[in-house]
Amino acid sequence: MEKIKGYVDHIIYKGNETGFAVLSLVIGDEETVVTGTFRDVGVGDTLEVSGEYVTHPVYGHQFKASEYTIVMPEDTVSMQRYLGSGAIKGVGEALAARIVRKFGDETFRVIEEEPERLVEIKGISERIAMSISMQMAEKREMRDAMIFLQKYGIGDALAVKIYNTYGSRIYSVIRENPYQLSDDISGVGFRTADEIAERVGIGVDSDFRVRSGILYTLLQAAGDGNTYLPMDILVSRTLAVLQTRPDYYISDDLVRIQIGNLAVDKKLVVKGDGDVYAASYYYEEQGCAAMLEDLCVTEEMSSKERQDLREQILKNQTEGGMQLDKRQLDAVTESVTNGVVIITGGPGTGKTTTINAIIGYYRRMGMDIMLAAPTGRAAKRMTEATGYEAKTIHRLLEVSGQVDDDEKGRTNAAHFERNRENPLEADAVIIDEMSMVDIHLFYALLKALLPGMHLVLVGDSSQLPSVGPGQVLRDLIDSGRFPTIYLQKIFRQAEKSDIVMNAHRIHDGIKPVLDNKSRDFFFLERDNSGVIYKHMIELIRDKLPSYVKAKPYDIQVLTPMKKGPLGAAELNGVLQKWLNPPDPSKKEYAYKDHVFREQDKVMQIKNNYQIAWEVVGDYNVPIDSGTGVFNGDMGIIKQINEYSQEMVVEFDENKRVRYPFSDLDEIELSYAITIHKSQGSEYPAVILPILGGPRMLLGRNLLYTAVTRARNTVCILGSRETVFEMVDNDQQLRRYTGLKDRIKEINDISDK
Repeated sequence: MEKIKGYVDHIIYKGNETGFAVLSLVIGDEETVVTGTFRDVGVGDTLEVSGEYVTHPVYGHQFKASEYTIVMPEDTVSMQRYLGSGAIKGVGEALAARIVRKFGDETFRVIEEEPERLVEIKGISERIAMSISMQMAEKREMRDAMIFLQKYGIGDALAVKIYNTYGSRIYSVIRENPYQLSDDISGVGFRTADEIAERVGIGVDSDFRVRSGILYTLLQAAGDGNTYLPMDILVSRTLAVLQTRPDYYISDDLVRIQIGNLAVDKKLVVKGDGDVYAASYYYEEQGCAAMLEDLCVTEEMSSKERQDLREQILKNQTEGGMQLDKRQLDAVTESVTNGVVIITGGPGTGKTTTINAIIGYYRRMGMDIMLAAPTGRAAKRMTEATGYEAKTIHRLLEVSGQVDDDEKGRTNAAHFERNRENPLEADAVIIDEMSMVDIHLFYALLKALLPGMHLVLVGDSSQLPSVGPGQVLRDLIDSGRFPTIYLQKIFRQAEKSDIVMNAHRIHDGIKPVLDNKSRDFFFLERDNSGVIYKHMIELIRDKLPSYVKAKPYDIQVLTPMKKGPLGAAELNGVLQKWLNPPDPSKKEYAYKDHVFREQDKVMQIKNNYQIAWEVVGDYNVPIDSGTGVFNGDMGIIKQINEYSQEMVVEFDENKRVRYPFSDLDEIELSYAITIHKSQGSEYPAVILPILGGPRMLLGRNLLYTAVTRARNTVCILGSRETVFEMVDNDQQLRRYTGLKDRIKEINDISDK
């Protein structure tokens, strides 16, 4: 590793988000191009840079920096150059020359310690003198802070975040309670704070550490879909987090005491039966229950009036060429006479026909209607099926690039323009694919609805629950508070589909038919993962595209698990190799343990409400733009630019997003995805590799969800025995959620 020293003459390129920069560094009389991450560097700064000289295939000879330090100029020439570079506002080249001519080698000391002496120079007032001194002090303070943070293993990107959050308070925060970082700074978790705390010498049983471990444990539980944990489970999981070494010992009592203290501080809510919530989840569940109670208004009707209504609905549907069975008629009737209605059923049971009948009657009543679904693909299907525009729930609520503070004061919660102060202007809102909606999104939706509006919730309660925390649809049904119509009849057209028929067999615990006499449901018995890879590639690349009239990109591999030979991670590596192999014409970028390549199929794996997108027309002229990309959105890598350290991904509806290389943990290859990640999506063809795995991951509702994602064809590759074991396994991983209980509590209060 080599070390060079010089001053920044000018900045050729700098990425605002990544910090990646290309600098022109003057060393003696020579100019050298230096590349690397330089977050706090400006023109005129003197740098000591470690790294190596490389030859870039396009940009030629340059110095690739691995680390750097900003140092104070040591001679009058460097001092003058720094002051006149524009680094200090209000000081140009001429004034910089006069200052250095006056004070020589003492220039920086005078500015910092005796700024009043600057007024001796023509053109500098007392106000300007103080401004120059303050700017110099701020820059020195930041440099000192960065050096201090580096001692504790904190990299530049995180160091800038910490400094911007705390300023001069960083010293006390790091030395006294580094766990505060995980409370205050988005992207800093318990593990990072714990590493810093160990370097600082914070005790393993400190109150700060135990409290942070409790909150971290609840955050991890939310990632698994829970909104709370029972006390005993929370204590045992927290101990597992805290006792990371054999010599670390934390008592149960200490954890329980700190849970009580966090409850006193209103960061946790402990229900009487010992259910422990992070405060935000409890208040979201409670808020949902209260708002649903306000919406849950039933129109009082006599038996004759109700019968007349049903006859009118039937007459209207018959005139429109639509035939409703009894349960569908019940659904339309309840949707007219109740504020909140739930409609649930499996594939082929007429959910779309029922939605169309409800829309038709609402429109005859002169009502304004809004349609929405959790994902872009589900909203698109809803639009095609109804003929009316459906939006994603985020778009319906007008999500903005602005973010709100969460319960910890961190700005990472979505901000919606539609809320209590600015509600939706509609008489009725119909939401499809409700099984996908988590507690956060449902709470935001309800805040935008006014009492008197109709809310119709449609979904398949037998599918997997949402990726996010909560199991909203199941809790709403189990509360018994709202009219719920179960559509069960499989209609004649759907009976022709073996996908539909096998899905219902799986749902009912009956083994699917795997005789390969079907036109849309195929099974290949294979007992070797390598052989499965081979057939999978043949199906995607050669056989299925023409059969289902789709592109290979649209054919989706779904797998029960992330790890293992047939897990999503391994499958993506294999499928990328064969479906998008290395090519001199395609740029690629290695990130962590995998490679992204132009034309790769990728998926967004977390909600990002602030990231910008644009739609470009002819000649790359932007014709639309906005913010927000969401968990589950799928796209294609269009461009990888090492010079600007960016990757361009095109999502559905031609939305193009630029990802700084530092944000690539937000996307992953998606040739294969877990079945959980497929919720709400529909694909022309689905390939399911099923060979074996942990029983807890191979359940009936997982197989049911996977099969119902296919529109035209399902291909299962693997073990017949494992498929049948999945059908027999009706155990589901329990989610700890309390919306049902909050609804019952509110209902009990309103009945008194």
